[in-house]
Amino acid sequence: RHLAIRGGRLRLGDRALVMGIVNVTPDSFSDGGLHDDPAAAASGALRMVRDGADLLDLGAESTRPGHEPVGAEAEWERLAPVFATLAPHQANLPPISVDTSKASVAERALAAGAALVNDVWGFRRDPDMARVTAEAGAGAILMHNRETIDRSIDIVDDILRVLARSVAIAREAGVGEDAIVLDPGLGFGKTLEQNFEALAALPRLKAEGYPVLVGLSRKRFTGRFGPPDRTPAERVAGTLAADTYAMLAGADIIRVHDVAAHAEAARMVAALRAAERRPAPA
Repeated sequence: RHLAIRGGRLRLGDRALVMGIVNVTPDSFSDGGLHDDPAAAASGALRMVRDGADLLDLGAESTRPGHEPVGAEAEWERLAPVFATLAPHQANLPPISVDTSKASVAERALAAGAALVNDVWGFRRDPDMARVTAEAGAGAILMHNRETIDRSIDIVDDILRVLARSVAIAREAGVGEDAIVLDPGLGFGKTLEQNFEALAALPRLKAEGYPVLVGLSRKRFTGRFGPPDRTPAERVAGTLAADTYAMLAGADIIRVHDVAAHAEAARMVAALRAAERRPAPA
């Protein structure tokens, strides 16, 4: 099975692919400021490749709760020098995804070498996002999101309904069916319990017929069973456990900060599943 992306196809299925997060922001919830400088961002991206990243996800606007919105020009001013710094290494880089909800930023990033668009609003906010993605022949990662938390709803039904709308928008604009990835949006507009419910329902999302990306790295609910004063960077154990569960439940891509640990875990899960499929000795 393959995912169509700008410039080629990405193989899926043997194991979950690991997407390394490169936040070119001063205020991301987990690593704000770590890659704020273009050289630091490029260096961090290359380190993730050495650690086993199959994809890189570059973003320049924090989406944490209470974040300050960034205009399209300011967002691109953060991203442009990172793409320029990475350009000489392009032959040795995995596909790059741009994490944005703005069509103008996506268009520039695709022209600069990005192969996928990762939209936390699933093409439901900027009416030009689907067109820009389709015209570039790029992959589309469509995420579920909510403006506010609603404890009364069935969150899984809401995810399926909203993402069905995102898929319809993408397909109507000409995005190929083999270019779409769905993301349940863990940590976005959901209670702690709704995050657990959404993760447990991954097989229902997989049944929609599209590859699934899970992005739960270091989010608050991953620290549920640790000390309450842990920093996001100290939530690695909970993150790794939840991502391993996601891989066993069928996640095709896991979006993470801690690439080396997850690359190793993905290979271990794949090896165990391969052993499970081998016939018993006669």
